[in-house]
Amino acid sequence: MVGIGAGLGMEATSCGALLSELQQIWAEVGESEGEKNKVLSEIERECLQVYRRKVDDANQTRVQLHQSVATKEAEVASLIAALGEHKLYFKKDKCVVPLKEQLAAVVPLLEKLQGKKEERIKLFSGVQSQIEKISSELSEYSTHDDSANSLVIDENDLSTRKLNSYQAELRALQKESLHQNGLEQSTNISNSTLENLARTISNLKAERKSRINKMRETMESLCQLWKLMDSTEEERKQFNKLMSMEAEVERITKLKASRLKEIFMEKRLELEEICKNAHIEPDASTAPEHTNAMIDSGIIDPSELLANIESQILKAKEESLSRKDIMDRINKWITACDEEAWLEEYNQDSKRYSAGRGAHIHLRRAEKARILVTKIPAMVDNLINRTFAWENARNKPLLYDGGRLVSVLEEYRLNREQKEEEKRRYRDQKKLESILLKEKEAIFGSKPSPKRTISLNRGTNGIPFARMNLGLTVKYLVSLPNNQH
Repeated sequence: MVGIGAGLGMEATSCGALLSELQQIWAEVGESEGEKNKVLSEIERECLQVYRRKVDDANQTRVQLHQSVATKEAEVASLIAALGEHKLYFKKDKCVVPLKEQLAAVVPLLEKLQGKKEERIKLFSGVQSQIEKISSELSEYSTHDDSANSLVIDENDLSTRKLNSYQAELRALQKESLHQNGLEQSTNISNSTLENLARTISNLKAERKSRINKMRETMESLCQLWKLMDSTEEERKQFNKLMSMEAEVERITKLKASRLKEIFMEKRLELEEICKNAHIEPDASTAPEHTNAMIDSGIIDPSELLANIESQILKAKEESLSRKDIMDRINKWITACDEEAWLEEYNQDSKRYSAGRGAHIHLRRAEKARILVTKIPAMVDNLINRTFAWENARNKPLLYDGGRLVSVLEEYRLNREQKEEEKRRYRDQKKLESILLKEKEAIFGSKPSPKRTISLNRGTNGIPFARMNLGLTVKYLVSLPNNQH
């Protein structure tokens, strides 16, 4: 029992020591080989169950992390769309970065955007409250009330454009309020009046600074888009004014997004075609709905997204090439299984030896199918060995349409062995019944069949019916082992 508590580093040594001790106990007890093999098989099965449970737990954790990352990214995209901040947030390649690091990277960005959303809501609330206050004051000087309706904050649209619209409305109301106050108190130059004037000047300066920054950002975006889309000088001249430039930026941005979606769709179809031919599951990170949402939100650089899907295509091609030999052998195995199924149906056909049209073709096919069926066990063993070699060389399981290929082959081999065992028992039972029938005939004698009395009649072309029946019986007995199940 030495080394049981020595830690994970001594696991192999501990297992070897325990196995040696178990064998020594068996030697002293005099345990039979069958019982030894049974115990060892139980130990191996329990170990496999433990490994399988751990793999399932790890897979469930991975799925939960995938869902968390996707949920966080969707929240980020929603916040960016609501705030109107269509800036590029660069991310690392998901094929390299682990899921936990992806989650750790997206959480700070989400918290930052949530804080920005709260600040923007406060700004909207302040501006709207001032609008309502001034509107209520102006209603005392006018008989009609156009701005007294209460404003509700739309959290789905908190963009700076809408905020600027509310600020412009507020400035117009402030100007009208000053005009009304000037009519009523033209000689009032108190401290409150001076403070209002100072506040108005400050707001105007802030608005001027905001418009300058907006124009600079719009010009930078427009120049980048012009360079990307290879626009001519004639197309650029008509956008000298700020509003025209802003509209052109929106138009080219939408055009760019639509073209990017087309490119990514073509690349995705190419990836899916490669994966379909190689029976590989494509990566879900470049699914059309996922990439379209990321392009619309602008949270990732399109060049990075394109590099990601190009990398996936390259990896899929490499894996498809590495699996080519195994895939060819799988196709041969599937073909052999199809021939085996056809042979079973053919053997069950009572008219297969009739002299009809095409009967000789079916006979030749049946002969080839019988030869091919005898090779199926060797095909399966060869496939399992090659699959294990492939997995050991790449340190990962070989998946076929989402399932491990070795598991499918081992299950098929087990079912086939059970089927062969049933056939063998059936043949033994038939032999036993035949022996018992012969012994009974030897003791009691056999009674002639009424149909045998007319066996002297001649058949077609002068051949006796007895010889014809004998030939058919021989053919039937030859094909009997393949006619079961």
